[in-house]
Formats: sequence, structure tokens, C-alpha cells
Amino acid sequence: MAATPGTTPETAPAAGAGEVEGEHVKPFTPEKAKEIIMALQQPAIFCNMAFDWPARHWTVKHLSAVLRGKQIRFRMGMKRTDRVPQFETTCGYVEATLEEFLTWNCDQPTMYGPFRDYDHSKFWAYADYKYFVSLFDDKAGIFQDVIWSDFGFPGRNGRESTLWIGSMGAHTPCHLDSYGCNLVFQVQGRKRWHLFPPEDTPFLYPTRIPYEESSVFSKINVVNPDLKRFPQFCKARRHMVTLNPGQVLFVPRHWWHYVESIDPVTVSINSWIELEEDHQARVEEAITRMLVCALKTAEDPHNTRAWLNPTEVEETSHEVNCRYLNRAVSALFDHYRTSKVVEIQALRTNREDMKKEGSDVHNHMEVGQTGGQDLLLGMGKQEAASPFGPDLVPVILGSEELPSERGGIFEGDGKDFVGEDGEHSGKLHCTKRQRMMSKSEDAIVEQISSNSSMAPSQTFISTDDLLDCLVNPQVTRIVAQLLIQGRSLWF
Repeated sequence: MAATPGTTPETAPAAGAGEVEGEHVKPFTPEKAKEIIMALQQPAIFCNMAFDWPARHWTVKHLSAVLRGKQIRFRMGMKRTDRVPQFETTCGYVEATLEEFLTWNCDQPTMYGPFRDYDHSKFWAYADYKYFVSLFDDKAGIFQDVIWSDFGFPGRNGRESTLWIGSMGAHTPCHLDSYGCNLVFQVQGRKRWHLFPPEDTPFLYPTRIPYEESSVFSKINVVNPDLKRFPQFCKARRHMVTLNPGQVLFVPRHWWHYVESIDPVTVSINSWIELEEDHQARVEEAITRMLVCALKTAEDPHNTRAWLNPTEVEETSHEVNCRYLNRAVSALFDHYRTSKVVEIQALRTNREDMKKEGSDVHNHMEVGQTGGQDLLLGMGKQEAASPFGPDLVPVILGSEELPSERGGIFEGDGKDFVGEDGEHSGKLHCTKRQRMMSKSEDAIVEQISSNSSMAPSQTFISTDDLLDCLVNPQVTRIVAQLLIQGRSLWF
């Protein structure tokens, strides 16, 4: 079949599949999109994957009619360029309708109303982290307007999504998310993303104050860094891209990001995709939560504004946090036992399949050795082929911008994204280790089965257990080094 414009023969869907609005087709099937997401190790832009989503019409004007006067909380920040991040703990907050937001954002005088104390020329407004479930609690049908199933996640829609509405200058401080990877659909206006790879974490000077579950903040204002105080930041590799309406940005696990609205009004929708690694990350998060709350409430139990992000409204008592930690550990062990049995069973099946395939290849090469070599070479080339093209654009190092979109079809032949060495800047990590089944793995299955009555998830973790780990000499040595290093920045 000939490839549809904007697709490649490998990604073009079957005839008639996904056809809407004339001859437009989605460049990737849901299965292929998920395969890319689960393998890709760098940010990338998906184009022409959401042109038929009803949510593409979710402008602020449209949403104001849908919500019909519902009060939304806006975070109010200053339009300034300080050397320190503008954390949410330093911002003001306003309860207002989208109609009132639009009036204020049009720079009309507001002598009265919720925005009266905020001069539009000096402040920006951001309605962020608005979960669909609470925002559209009486309009469940609207969840179907967001179709994450197009990316290979069946059943995922607006119910697992978050809405972001901002004015020009609105932004989130640079941070990484502890859990999952991120898909972001841009609806209205443009947002500029500054991204840094996980390997650059030491150069971003991470902090957990202010505390917000699953968010590790940077001490640096990445758009106006203080290099005297944070000299290592100059080593960080900034990837920057402008996300346009209709495009979907993929942010891999633990990539740092600073996001700013660069148009008068912006609307975006995101969903965090759960990953296998999240189970241990939740244990680590529970430990962090327990420590931060214990130390900060002991310091001043009544002054939470300085250290607790406004999004954290749950009870933070030691008893609650201890239960939180035990639930996370229990879930980790439960998942480990279940997944380990499934994994070993799958490896057994793969071993038999590989034996059969090896026999088939051997027989095939005996019949026609030249043809067999051509087949194997062809497979190797297909596996090594880059997935990037006009409909999947890598976010590369530096400040490269995407070509414009027109008529819903992404323009460009992909040449703009080739590095100086002639290779594509981004690479899909396709190679996977093929592990053979061994007697030790068989023993693991038997051991797990025999130990099922001794469930580790039933073991309660006490405060003493946690302290025993935290005051381990190896840990305290690292903490002391970090503490001294942090203080030395001031001298």
C-alpha cells in the first residue's frame, strides 16, 4: 500500500483505518504509538494524532460556557525575572470564573471582582493541576472528548487527565515528576518547554522544599540562572521546544521541565502514564514525605505555608505518613511477587518459541541460504530504523523550533532534525536483552510459590525501621557531604 502523505510505509495504517475529514489518517496506530512511548528515551512531538479529538475545540471561551460560572482557583504570579524560582508558596490565589478570567486577561479595568488586586500588566494567572474528575463532576460525558487510547492506552480519557489554563507569562517552576511519563496535548495558544535529561539532575540542584508529592523542584530559575550560586548549572543540557495547538508532547520519565505560556491565553491537557518503576518510586516518595513532615512540623507545626505546596491539602501527621509508607511497601511487594511469576512464565514460553524459531531459521537457510541472509539483514535494518519523521519530531539539544503546522498536516521533510554528523539527533532505544531461561529462574518460581504464605507485605515498617536505615553511617556520610557542599555555595 502506498503511504499516505505525512506517514512512512512502516507507520501507515491499513486502508480506511482512522480516516476522518477527507483523507486524513493518523500516522501511527495505537500499538505503534505505545511502542514508541515505552521505548523512547528523549522528548518528542507527535503531530497529526489528535486532529479528530473533540477536545481540540476546548478554548477558554468554550470551557467558560461548559462550566457556566463555576469557580476555579487561579495561581497569581509576578511578571518579573528574578534569579530565584517563583514557587507556588510565594504566589497569591484567586477564586474566579473563566468569564472573569477572560475579562481580566483582556486588560479591561477591574475595579471590582476577584482580580481587582492584580494589575494585568504586572501579574499572570494560572489554573493548573485541575483534575477533570473534580472539575467536570456533573458532566461525565465530557471525559470522552480526550482520546488517549489513540496512543495505545485503551480506556484512558479525560477521567485520567488534568487541565491547565494560563495567561501570558504563567509558568511552572523547573521540576521533575517522580512517577510515570507524561503526554501533553496543546489545545489553545503556545507553550515553551525547557527540558533537561535525568542525567543532569546534579546540575539542577534538586530540592524537596517546598514539598509536593511526586515533584522534585530545582533551586534554579532556569530562564534567569544565578551561576555564581549554582555554577554547575552551566553543564546542564537544555532542550527547548515550542508546543503548538494540535500537537502532543511526550516527556519521558524523570526529565526536568520548565513550562511557560507565551500567548495571551493557553489551554493544555495532560495525562501521566504509569510505569513499572513507579512502585519503588512510591516507596521513596513515602519516605521523603515522612521525613519532611516530621522535621518541618517539629520546627513549627502551624506554619505550613513556607514549606508545603498549596496543592498538598491532605493530613500530614506522622501516623498518616507511616500508613502511607506501609501501603507503598506492601504494594511494591505484592506487585513484585505477581510480576515475577508472570515474567518467569513468559521467559519459559519465550525459550520454547526461540528454540522453534531457531529450528525454522536453520531449515530455511538450508533451502536457500542467500535468501535467508537477505531476510535477516532486512530485519536488522528495520529494527535500526529511526522512528522520527514529519509526524514524530525529536526535541533536540538547544533551542530548535518546530516548523509550523497548516491545515492539520505537519509540514517539513524531516531534514531540519538531522544532526551535524548526518545522523538523527534522537534515537529510539530498540535493542532489548534476550534473557534465556535457567534453572535458577525455575527455582525462583518455586521459591515464590512456596513463600506465598510468608507475604512480606504483611510486615509492618515502624519508625525505628526507617530511622535504622536513615542513620546508617553510609547514608549520614552522604548527607553530611551534601550539607557541607550546599553551605559552601555561600562562601
